[in-house]
Amino acid sequence: MKVLVLNCGSSSIKYQFIDTEQKIALAKGMVERIGMSSAVLSHSRYDGDAIKIVGEILDHQIAIEYVLGVMLSKNHGVIEEKEDIEAVGHRVVHGGESFSDSVLINDHVIEVLQENIELAPLHNPPNIKGIQAIKRILPNTPQCCVFDTAFHVKMPPKAFLYGIPYELYKKHKIRRYGFHGTSHLYVSQKAVEILNKNIEELKLVTAHLGNGCSMAAIDRGHSIDTSMGFTPLEGLLMGTRSGDLDPSLILYIMSKEALSLNEAGTLLNKHSGLTGISGEGSDMREIIQAVKQGHKRATYAFEIFCYRIKKYLGAYAAALGGLDAFIFTGGIGENSIEVREEVCRDMEFLGIELDRERNNNGSLIISTDKSKVKVLRIPTNEELVIAMDTSEIVKSLKEKQPEHAG
Repeated sequence: MKVLVLNCGSSSIKYQFIDTEQKIALAKGMVERIGMSSAVLSHSRYDGDAIKIVGEILDHQIAIEYVLGVMLSKNHGVIEEKEDIEAVGHRVVHGGESFSDSVLINDHVIEVLQENIELAPLHNPPNIKGIQAIKRILPNTPQCCVFDTAFHVKMPPKAFLYGIPYELYKKHKIRRYGFHGTSHLYVSQKAVEILNKNIEELKLVTAHLGNGCSMAAIDRGHSIDTSMGFTPLEGLLMGTRSGDLDPSLILYIMSKEALSLNEAGTLLNKHSGLTGISGEGSDMREIIQAVKQGHKRATYAFEIFCYRIKKYLGAYAAALGGLDAFIFTGGIGENSIEVREEVCRDMEFLGIELDRERNNNGSLIISTDKSKVKVLRIPTNEELVIAMDTSEIVKSLKEKQPEHAG
């Protein structure tokens, strides 16, 4: 099946057109600066052909029409007609407690997404815009939602409840939801293949390290805990997000700096993390370069980043009651030799022994042969997860439809 995967942000759309039989992206690209006269559409094809278009793209529907136009073009396209798109899969950030699996989109699903807007005010609205745009442009094409939160929904109450009055959970849905679910799911499944083990045998800790960072404890294929919480702000130090802090701290800062709620949210989400500590920005490559030059604040940022990963790794090994493999993924996890080395330093007591040569060469297994805990570096592929889930749902739907008498 050929599936168009969409990830709609407030002013951008990332997309891939995936052949689920061959598990390859026939085309991929991004529309940036939606709503502006200088919007940019970048499109590349599987054979290396690429094009960039600059122009006025006022909304998500126009952006998707541009994408389809390029996909249909004789010089840069990969389809001959719109009907060649057999299904559309959407990355949706928040499904709340309503969805524990990917779902076929209907009016009820859209209603629930709208109800969950208050849980993800920055993400769910553009996700819904993308769904509605496809509904108008490709009215006969089935659409599916694949949720960032779904993989974590079945965590036990001891992991998802906060130490606040229980009535607030029941009234306002305040709980740990977790995010990056498609990434944690994908790399855990790839680990099973690489290690040639049965998922029922494995206790895994996965670390998705990019501009946003999260870790998950996965027991026999099920997420039992994860570092992001009610929002993607909790947990590890991230590019611009603070991660864990004393809740009273923000009240203190708001008082001292006379900040509004919106200003406080911006401080924690946009001006903290690696950026706030280092003063060098959120790019780990630049921070590591500054560390090598003796930059004190960059060194603090690098060490805090790695230290928090170590803490969660130890905590999750305890929560799992053992550990078989530790997985790095995401832009930093996949590419930063220095971060992987620092996180695994002095972890032999936990059964982790990093092979420096394998780590430097970017192997999939980067631990030594005698390491009790296998350490893996697995490139994530969230878009493929979305495409495969969408394909399975649509195929199942077609199988259930009765054949019409001729």
